[in-house]
Amino acid sequence: MLDKESGATRHLHFYDLPTLLRPGDCLVLNDSRVLPARLIGRREPGGGAAEVLLLIDRGDKTWECLVRPGKKLRRGARLSFGDGALTAQVTEELPGGNRLVRFDYEGIFLEKLERLGKMPLPPYIKAELQDPERYQTVYSKEVGSAAAPTAGLHFTPELLERVRAMGVETCFVTLHVGLGTFRPVKEEEITDHEMHSEYCMISAATAETINRTRRAGGRVICVGTTSCRTIESWAAEDGTLKESAGWTNIFIYPGYRFKVLDCLITNFHLPESTLIMLVSALAGREHVLAAYKEAVERKYRFFSFGDAMFIC
Repeated sequence: MLDKESGATRHLHFYDLPTLLRPGDCLVLNDSRVLPARLIGRREPGGGAAEVLLLIDRGDKTWECLVRPGKKLRRGARLSFGDGALTAQVTEELPGGNRLVRFDYEGIFLEKLERLGKMPLPPYIKAELQDPERYQTVYSKEVGSAAAPTAGLHFTPELLERVRAMGVETCFVTLHVGLGTFRPVKEEEITDHEMHSEYCMISAATAETINRTRRAGGRVICVGTTSCRTIESWAAEDGTLKESAGWTNIFIYPGYRFKVLDCLITNFHLPESTLIMLVSALAGREHVLAAYKEAVERKYRFFSFGDAMFIC
């Protein structure tokens, strides 16, 4: 646990989370579910290997994708997956290297993905998951992410029940995580960084739960930077929320004034990422760097399947 005001830290297990919560608090969780979005197939004709990673559904059976090998998959290139059960064609090359790929299939696309696709694990995870559900939160529901909202991976159904039993409300937003989340900031001035866009939604019920929590003096605690970005994107200046949906490219970095969020549960992030900048906006750069130093010294695990911290 990191105190955002003083920088003081405490070292606990995640199952100790209820000791850090209070009746009347509200946990905001991202219920997005990861697509088995990595397709491995062949180029047609010729049969050379090809890989496609689905990023954004652009409609009309067309997805914005990352592809490999890029030099071989130019406009007009044809692909086949699962011995022809799913075929595709590159229809456009986008600035930055992504491709628009139009798929051809019979039936339901998500069913094809469930059968042919693989989980798009981060590159530092080398082994295939024996159980793909390990890369889904226990409350995942709305399919659409290219990567898991990993802060939520720590929760079990039992822990959520303990939290609710003590008088803490839970509510859900949806933000479909794109791989741009992990793109490092390379510009000298962070304001020059071009932030990616992601689709997110807040239901009327969630908006009312958060508004009610704030009126009653409870704390709004976001599980993950994706939940944080969602509610901060749609909040009015006075911090109130209403049912909302659309694309957000909000970039939160030091100097930002949080309108809704009080506390954050988050994993340990890569240096130079927009994620660590968001965390630093909440707790201060010096406090965050000191906490990270402690985490390294205590051999905490970083990144997707790593440990978490509660910032409040």
